[in-house]
Parts: sequence; structure tokens; C-alpha cells
Amino acid sequence: MSNRFQILSLDGGGIKGLFSAAILAHLEEDLNINVSDYFDLIVGTSTGGIIALGLGSGMRPREIVHFYVEKGAAIFPSTRLTQVRKWWRNKYNAFPLEKALKDCFGEKLLGESKKRIVIPSYNIGKNDVYLFKTPHHERLTRDFKVPMWKVALATSAAPTYFPIFTGVNHIRLVDGGVWANNPTMVGIAEAVSTLGQSLENIWVLSLGTTEEVKGRPKSLDSGGFCQWGKTAVEVFLQGQNRGAHTQALHLLGKDKDKKDKVLRLDPKVPAGLFALDKLSEKELLSEAAHESRHFAPQFKEIFMNHKATEFIPCNQ
Repeated sequence: MSNRFQILSLDGGGIKGLFSAAILAHLEEDLNINVSDYFDLIVGTSTGGIIALGLGSGMRPREIVHFYVEKGAAIFPSTRLTQVRKWWRNKYNAFPLEKALKDCFGEKLLGESKKRIVIPSYNIGKNDVYLFKTPHHERLTRDFKVPMWKVALATSAAPTYFPIFTGVNHIRLVDGGVWANNPTMVGIAEAVSTLGQSLENIWVLSLGTTEEVKGRPKSLDSGGFCQWGKTAVEVFLQGQNRGAHTQALHLLGKDKDKKDKVLRLDPKVPAGLFALDKLSEKELLSEAAHESRHFAPQFKEIFMNHKATEFIPCNQ
């Protein structure tokens, strides 16, 4: 039996999660596989958390693609009201997202996941990280009782976009992207500290949701809030994404063939092409189709020589 331990890490990125889901769908169809079979642990933040929960519930990536395509416009409606209300309250009503997630997951509990899963959120009331975990260790005795749709809402309650989520024991939870938009390090820490894996046995597939190529104007050099504004959020997210990836590369190093043990796909795209809450579905799906053509052979070479053992929850 292989000693390898393979982690699938899924970034946050709003509706751009369609890219990650489409990449996984193309891998399945090109290689004739069930992609979840090759991962011992799945970690996902925000939209990546929704994808992780979908995979854990038994959905195939193509079904998750259909979820984004069918529900995206209702979750992120482009109306005059949303453009006005964003200045004094959350831009979007959470009800369409909640309804879409309930339709997707029903009352299925986190503990019913077929895969080990970790989903980051953030407890803004206590200024502390919050991790939802499947019962993959004997001390994990609470989260498995939480419905998947609630976990999905908690990890995707992006500040200014959606209201704080209080549906789990009245804890004030917001999007896990405020601290772990790229959850690669969350996955590695879980594998080592909770599951007892050694760093030498860990490989990671890290999927981003595309990264904008954007120059930063000189006005930022001595700028205040008016100059930085939305740019500050973009820089924070990109900085965390890059930081997590760099740390993971340093921790895991290279395999015996001198290849990185963290394979990341997060292609650069022109500024303004996609946004967290607005995009051209056709263009994003086209981007995923293009990237997956080159990515599939790498995936096959690095990840398909190991299949994950069946996940048996500790509460069974």
C-alpha cells in the first residue's frame, strides 16, 4: 500500500469557482477517472469549500459546473439596487445562495461526506479561525452534525457581499478567505497534526480561480483609503494566495525526480476579465478547457499512481 497522502486544495474566488470545477470535470472526462478517488483529504475555502462539499457529498465535478452555471445569476444578480446598497450594507441578499445550497445538499450532514474534508471560516465575534472538519479523528465530535449547506454558507459569507452567518450555534462566521483563501497550508497542517502524516509523504494539487494581471499605480505609494480602496482587498487576497503556496513549496520540497510536490494551477488573465461576482461563463469555461489540455498529463504523471483508501468516519 502506498504511503503517499494526497491533498486537493481549492481556493476561494466567488463565482470564479466555476473555473476550478471545470478543471476537475475536464480531468475526469479526459482521463476517464473519478478525480476524488485520488485524494485523501480535500480542503476548500469559500467557493472552494462549496466544491469540496460537493465532492464529499458524491457529486461529480460536471454536476458542480452545472450548479454554478444554473445558480450563478440568481446568487449574484446584477441590478441597480445591488450597486446602490453596497455602500451601506451587504451587496447581496443571502437568500438565493441559501436556497441554492439547500437545493444542492438538502439536509445532508458534514458527517455524511465520503471524503475527509476541512473547510475554513472565521469567527469574527472572537477574532479567531474556525475550521469545519469531517469526523476523521476521534476528537472531532461536533462538526459532523452540521448540515452541509450551513457549512457552505459559513465559509462563503464574504464581507460586504453577504451578511455574517450565525446559523451554527449563533457564532458570527464570515468567509474563510479572510485568512486562508488558498487553504493549502490548512490541508498540510491537518495532515501532519491531526492525521499523523509526515511531510515527505504529502503531495498537493492546488487549484486557484485565475489571477488578474494588473499593474499598481504610483498613486498607491503614499496613498490613503481613497487611493487603495478595493485594491487593498485584491492585494491581501493575492498576497495570502502566494504566501501559502510559497510556504507549502518550502515545507514539502521536491520529490526524488526533483519535481515540486505542490502542483498549482492559477492562470493569469487580463485585468477586468473576471470578478468575484461577475463574469462571462463562456470565457471562463474556455479558459478552463484550454488550461486542462496541458494540465491533464501532469496530473496523470504526479497523482494517478496513488488511490486514496476509503474514508471511514471515526464516529461510525
